[in-house]
Amino acid sequence: MIKNISNLGDAAIYCDFGKDVNEKINSNVISYFNHLKKLIRENKIEGITNLTPSYNKLIISFDLSITNFKKITKILENLKVINNNRQDSKKIKIPLCCDEKYALDLISLSKKLNISRNGIIDLHLNKEYYCYMTGFIAGMPFLGDIHESIRVDRLQTPRVKVPKGSIGITEQFCNIYTFESPGGWNIIGNTPLKVFDKLNLNSPSLIKPGDRVSFYKITKQEYLNWNE
Repeated sequence: MIKNISNLGDAAIYCDFGKDVNEKINSNVISYFNHLKKLIRENKIEGITNLTPSYNKLIISFDLSITNFKKITKILENLKVINNNRQDSKKIKIPLCCDEKYALDLISLSKKLNISRNGIIDLHLNKEYYCYMTGFIAGMPFLGDIHESIRVDRLQTPRVKVPKGSIGITEQFCNIYTFESPGGWNIIGNTPLKVFDKLNLNSPSLIKPGDRVSFYKITKQEYLNWNE
């Protein structure tokens, strides 16, 4: 499933699973990621310090005083990984408020796409999304693939501050801002649900790579009254 293995500096390995960004390739990345995590947890592999999965790549960082590129490459070449992401993944429903106060770009998107605001929201709600990865800021899920009719480029001028809980779309992806952060995604609403809990040390991220996510609409009053 790995197409190519190469050095990334002195103490990291770059595993390439293919050029395309799709669920099949990403599912292979996550399978290797989960399998390696299990082996590390069971002390069956020594020296790996971090695993970083992305859409179609996996970066393995290691401690040069314990292991090296050749040793880890040999382990990877002999791994027998079963893709069982569908069995391990969760289905998660996210409340979405699209009131004008929270849907910062919905009006401009409606003009740009020539689709009504309700039409954009309906297209967004009528999809189940796949979590390709988390990153950029802690726990931020990158979800795909959004309906082709509402795919747009990033904002020409990114915002200095995007509110926590904002739900944005860009190209084929949707994301959820787990913290207030700079960003250039098109914001269509906000969720009151805590997607990342830094106090939960064992499992801070509600959404993990491989999970399935859907959205449902709530009113502004339901948003304001939300109590987890």
